[in-house]
Amino acid sequence: MKLPWKTILYRLAYAVLAAIFLVPAVCFLIILLLFSFNLPPYGQWAILVLGWAAVAAILLAILLPRRCRKLLGVLLLATAVGCGGYCCFGLWRDSIPTVGEVGRYTLLSSYQPFTEGSLTARLDGPASLRLSREDCPRLDGATALYPVYAAFVQAVYPEGDYPFLQSPGEISPKGACTGTVEAYERLIAGETDLIFVAAPSQEQLDLAASQGMELYLTPIGREAFVFFVNSKNPVAELTVDEIRGIYSGSLTNWSQVGGKNQSIRPFQRMENSGSQTALLQLMEGLTLVEPEQEDRVADMGGIISQVADYRNYQNAIGFSFRFYSTQMVQNGDIRLLALDGVFPTRETIRDGSYPISAPFYAVTAAPIGHSAPQESNPILADFLAWILSPEGQSLVEATGYVSLS
Repeated sequence: MKLPWKTILYRLAYAVLAAIFLVPAVCFLIILLLFSFNLPPYGQWAILVLGWAAVAAILLAILLPRRCRKLLGVLLLATAVGCGGYCCFGLWRDSIPTVGEVGRYTLLSSYQPFTEGSLTARLDGPASLRLSREDCPRLDGATALYPVYAAFVQAVYPEGDYPFLQSPGEISPKGACTGTVEAYERLIAGETDLIFVAAPSQEQLDLAASQGMELYLTPIGREAFVFFVNSKNPVAELTVDEIRGIYSGSLTNWSQVGGKNQSIRPFQRMENSGSQTALLQLMEGLTLVEPEQEDRVADMGGIISQVADYRNYQNAIGFSFRFYSTQMVQNGDIRLLALDGVFPTRETIRDGSYPISAPFYAVTAAPIGHSAPQESNPILADFLAWILSPEGQSLVEATGYVSLS
């Protein structure tokens, strides 16, 4: 039966009023839930979909005949069930152990110097170098190297509070740990004096040059670049060429390298991180496969995608540096792989038999054409000399890395 035009107008008016009052209310509720609670990405998606589905159902219920409302209820119920299933899948996925930035604060806090129960390595006696609070260089660096330079701070800096995070409005902390990418950016911008990192990527070198800065690298120890898989994966070793094949996409199934007949899921790290730069160097110009992505809601700017942390699926493969993967992330569910028949240990790094090991550095920066900061700053020169001394190198070893000597 055809509806009278007055009824249609009334319903349109109700729909407009509902849109004026309901949509802002639902928007407010969604924003409140998304940003007042630390919801995982799948929970954020579910709230967004359910919120707008509810608004659409209410508006359509006003506009459409009464007989259509049951159908709208069924569709809304189906949406709710679908969102619930998606959340269940997300909960299962979150139950799979990860290796990445998850839990970074807890991990770093266990190595913060001069704190009760700190895991930082210590000298047997007082250090031969002691700095005053005013003279202490501002430090920053990679997450994987924080334990070693936190040990340096504990040895030669005066006792005090050296937070690894900078609070809003505070001056740059003396012992920060912002990660490789930001540490290089802060060094180039003059916001810190010395950083502890892997070798810079080409982009980081280009950034320094574009800002009229030159980087000075002082090797202070060695570390292995390692690959790991789920402990249930029967593959125990790969060749370097097979690693290149996996990350270039020419090898896509574990059966091609002696494993089960299942696809290989290669994880990567964020661009310009120390380990991602090491992977690019290993690839020798080969194009990388597209990395795993994770969707997240970014403040009020909508959905963003970023490189996902390694998630320990049975068909996954990931990479990091040896100390980080074996000491800082003590996860019995992953297993390091031997490469070219050699397992990564301190001994194989020291004698060079493990095929992928490289120095890590203390890095300073100065304007192009100027001398290195340590040549004009005696405090910085003394600190770097101490790091290379038997005392500093003993802390490199005691932390779990391989010293230069």
